[in-house]
Amino acid sequence: MADPDDLDGDGISGRMRRVRDPESGQLRLGRFGWKASQASVRHQVASALNTDLGVMTSTFPAPDCGPMQMDCGASGAELPDEHLDTLTTYVSLLGVRARRGLTDPEALAGEALFADSGCLACHVNTFTTTPYHPHAELRNQTIHPYTDLMLHDMGPGLASTLNEADAGGGEWRTAPLWGIGLTAGVSGGEAYLHDGRARNLEEAILWHGGEAEESKQAFVALTAAQRSAVIMFLKTL
Repeated sequence: MADPDDLDGDGISGRMRRVRDPESGQLRLGRFGWKASQASVRHQVASALNTDLGVMTSTFPAPDCGPMQMDCGASGAELPDEHLDTLTTYVSLLGVRARRGLTDPEALAGEALFADSGCLACHVNTFTTTPYHPHAELRNQTIHPYTDLMLHDMGPGLASTLNEADAGGGEWRTAPLWGIGLTAGVSGGEAYLHDGRARNLEEAILWHGGEAEESKQAFVALTAAQRSAVIMFLKTL
């Protein structure tokens, strides 16, 4: 689905991010993180341990020093590989809750409006996993993540000063939407986008720009009842 030069002229030029595997050194497709900076769940877990908690592993054995820091700590794995493997397995096999409201007429109308507004161009709803995953439970599964896992330029309104190698400040990986309707219940409140600026789902949509500007304007042009239906649909995911 990647179209970095927008050859089809639809205004959407998503691109896959290629990242260096920290263990093998090979280039792989980035899939995890706000900017698709990690290729696997293991790498994402190890990166979070390193940058968020300051815990080194064999995957990322050096401390996360800032650009102005020198000698910010000793290198070396602090968490055994067996514990990293166990944590990775746990995260990999967490189940996704089933969609709700499958017969709700308002939610179904909202689903159609979501598609008509062009949102599915990036929030792709259906994939089939490969037969090669090490966990048998995850092979050949039809999933509905509502993401294309690609980087998109979301415009200056969502741009951050955080550049990650070849991913610019305004580029973000399409956020998966499965489970988003459970945010308030699980987190005790709502806060969306990379910095939590959106206080509800409608605000999150209205912050879209760049490649998503046309879809946002399609949402804005809907009636109040239609916009409510779109939000109702999202809350069933």
